[in-house]
Amino acid sequence: MSQQPLDFTLDPELTPALRAEVTALWADVTNAGGAVGFVPPVTAEEVRPTAEWQFAGLGAAGEGPDRLLIGREPGTGRLAAVVFVTDLRFELMSHWRLLKRLMVHPDFQGRGYGLQLLAEVERVGRRMGLAGMKLTLRGGLGLERFYARGGYKEVGRIPGAIRVAPGDDRDDVHMWLALD
Repeated sequence: MSQQPLDFTLDPELTPALRAEVTALWADVTNAGGAVGFVPPVTAEEVRPTAEWQFAGLGAAGEGPDRLLIGREPGTGRLAAVVFVTDLRFELMSHWRLLKRLMVHPDFQGRGYGLQLLAEVERVGRRMGLAGMKLTLRGGLGLERFYARGGYKEVGRIPGAIRVAPGDDRDDVHMWLALD
C-alpha cells in the first residue's frame, strides 16, 4: 500500500503540458500491459488522436460535459493516475457517469494508488449527486477482482466483443457502483 495519498485535482487546467503528460502516461500504461484501448507496443504519437478526442469532451476551460480527475505523487508532483468521468450525453442516463481510461502509471503499481483513484472518483460522483458509476473492462486480465475491491459489481458481459488480435477475442465486462 502507498505511504501517502495522491494529490488529486478534479478538472485541472488542460494545458499542453498536461495533455502531453496524460498521453505519455497512457502509452506507458499500454506498453506495461494495461487494457486502456490499445495493444502494445504503442507510442505517445499513436495514442495522441484518441487522447485528443477524449480531451475534447472536457471542453474549453473544463466547461464540457466530461470531467478529468488526476492524481499526482506527493512530494514530486509527478502524474501518477488519471480517469475520465464521461457523460453519456443522453438525458435518460444523466444520473450516472461512465469511467474511461482509468490508469495508474506502471512506476506506481503496487502502492494502492488504483484504489485511491477509485475512492476519489466515488467521492466526486457523490458530490455530483450521481446515482452510480459504470465502467467497462477487457476480460482475461483479472481486472474484475480489482474493481470489486473498489465496490464495483459485474452487471454484464459480452463474450468476445473485444478483438485484441486475430484469434484473441476478450469479453467486454460491464461493472457498476451504486452511489444512492
